[in-house]
Amino acid sequence: MRVAPEMVLTSEERAELTKLVRSKLSSVRLAQRARIVLLAAQGLQSKDIAAQLGIGRVQVSRWRERYAQARLAGIERDLPRGAPPVTVDVARLVELTTQSKPKAATHWSTRTMAAELGVSAASVSRHWRKNGLKPHVVRGFKVTRDPQFVEKLEDIVGLYMLPPEHALVLCCDEKSQVQALDRTQPGLPLKKGRAATMTHDYKRNGTTTLLAALNVLDGQVIGRCQQRHTHTEWLKFLRQIDRQTPEGKTLHLIADTYATHKHPAVQEWLVKHPRLNMHFTPTSASWLNMVERFFRDITVNRLRRGVFTSVPELVAAIDEYVAHHNTKPKPFIWTKSAADILQKVIRANSRLSSKQNGALH
Repeated sequence: MRVAPEMVLTSEERAELTKLVRSKLSSVRLAQRARIVLLAAQGLQSKDIAAQLGIGRVQVSRWRERYAQARLAGIERDLPRGAPPVTVDVARLVELTTQSKPKAATHWSTRTMAAELGVSAASVSRHWRKNGLKPHVVRGFKVTRDPQFVEKLEDIVGLYMLPPEHALVLCCDEKSQVQALDRTQPGLPLKKGRAATMTHDYKRNGTTTLLAALNVLDGQVIGRCQQRHTHTEWLKFLRQIDRQTPEGKTLHLIADTYATHKHPAVQEWLVKHPRLNMHFTPTSASWLNMVERFFRDITVNRLRRGVFTSVPELVAAIDEYVAHHNTKPKPFIWTKSAADILQKVIRANSRLSSKQNGALH
């Protein structure tokens, strides 16, 4: 059996160790290590010290040896624990994330990147957050190619930010193919500790089309549900707008370039009703139409999680939502100028052109 070497202390070292043992400011670990050394200096073997302090013999031997080699500094520092931390090559992590794809996949995950770099998934996630990288997220976009984009942009934004006097600006559009969906099984309600449940599958019970006109001034909505959305239904909706708005007001209607909005029958009717003036958004720029925000709200708040056993039930729910909205309407405030939007579109087109040219080369 191996016997530990004798521990010899000077009077200064003994006083210093004793102070550490008795001090209330010393950490428990440091006080214990000082006690090990003091007992060793009394001639006790490691196994006896271990039994007296209720710790392992190997631990006692380790701290005796550390004190013998470095004196007080040897017991003040903790021993290194486990393997050294793996350093993440952040530059390579960013390069792989932004410039490449993993084999047989469309984007990197924390686990695939961790396996590629030989680090932990938590490290990958941490450095992605620091560098603002989200490989799992993709944003949809469409840059308009309309040759009259600038003129249409300035016209519509001008109506939003500086509406004409004695006139109303109405944003109009159709939300087509709204489905009356019924779930195959009843879901469970929300309760403490559990989210509401809904089956992933459903039964289709028909569709309807919501035509809506949003008053930019006060947020009021004129709505109408129709089975179809041809020019006939659009004409009916225009007549409804004509009836439900003050007679003395000029109406500026903002709509997209859907074919039914420009049908010859519609054009003929508009000629006979000159107070209605049409303004068309650029191609692939429906985001300029503020009624899209209302469609988003009704989808999120009433339709997406709704259960409808028939089309009439769906139509009733839509009519109820529109009526409730109109009790306390709130307008959507447009803040971006035409110049700011134009610069953003120019930058987007420039980036797309450079990407396309790079791909060709």
